[in-house]
Amino acid sequence: MQTNSHTLVGTAGGTFLSIIPNIQSADILKTIVLASLGAVVSFTISLVLKSIIKKHKK
Repeated sequence: MQTNSHTLVGTAGGTFLSIIPNIQSADILKTIVLASLGAVVSFTISLVLKSIIKKHKK
């Protein structure tokens, strides 16, 4: 089955434009805060694990 790139782009664009009005600013802010928190926690855990592994190898 061949897909037409114009159809794919049109479908993706239509889906995106239909979602935009349903997004509220509070949701965007909550997403930004949770993504930032997740990045900080992930970075901290990776540093802690790296330190533990380094001490364990000695």
